[in-house]
Amino acid sequence: MKFWQVASFSEPDQLLEIARGAEEAGFHGLLLSDHLFFPGRLRSKYPYSPDGKPAFDGTTPFPEPWTTIAAMAAVTRTLRFGTLVYILPLRHPLEVAKAVGTAAVLSGGRVALGCGAGWIREEYEALGVPFETRGRRYDESIEVMRKAWTGELVEHRGACFEIGSFQMSPAPRAPVPIYLGGTGAAALRRAARLGDGWIGTGQSPDEARALLGRVHALRREAGRGGQPFEAIVPLAVPPDPALLRSLADAGMTATTAWPFSYTVGPRSTIAEKRDAMRRFADEVIAKVGS
Repeated sequence: MKFWQVASFSEPDQLLEIARGAEEAGFHGLLLSDHLFFPGRLRSKYPYSPDGKPAFDGTTPFPEPWTTIAAMAAVTRTLRFGTLVYILPLRHPLEVAKAVGTAAVLSGGRVALGCGAGWIREEYEALGVPFETRGRRYDESIEVMRKAWTGELVEHRGACFEIGSFQMSPAPRAPVPIYLGGTGAAALRRAARLGDGWIGTGQSPDEARALLGRVHALRREAGRGGQPFEAIVPLAVPPDPALLRSLADAGMTATTAWPFSYTVGPRSTIAEKRDAMRRFADEVIAKVGS
């Protein structure tokens, strides 16, 4: 079982120390979230709350993930980094491939791209990207990025992107793992067909078991059942070691420690965050194993 510390919503000036603390505590990795901005008037409905309202607003910090990850990788040696989740179809896949691939090179291969389709229509409108076509752009972007990361002379001709021969350097030594987030039918099918892994959104144990069963069944249908696959499931309940062991038997390979805003408050010192990570390490990681 792997354990990731979610650093979303944390004070940006503490992130380097958070990364050092997560590595010292024995976490496998650290996760950041992604939004370009928060609309002054939000019309879009948040899909993961009953009232359609997110638990963050325009004052919540969302530092750009890949520059932040490069900085955190520079002050750590073993800690891995990923996104929960990066809004992939909002951007051009060549720009994403360059940023993520460079972070992979500079970190020695310690990054993974966790991505999703996004739910804030206003972000798409601001960039002039059609919100309605994000599913098709999502699928094709994964194909473009994997071609770019080979470091070879390639080309891409698809429905959304027409790219003549190109070669991207530096290229990561190994393909960057792509973990696909979401719990809807389309998201699970995409993860099963195209992903190196799947990321949940904060499930109850019963929900986690049902979703894990579904995504693994879809992988078998896609002929990918024998391939390595990460299943990172943030849980909506405290991470009891016995519960985690039972979910591991159901196919969960990793889970997360909640954001610090949930555990030690919306504003806290780096000392309080370090203490929270050490407690998680003592009470969960040491008892379950990493």
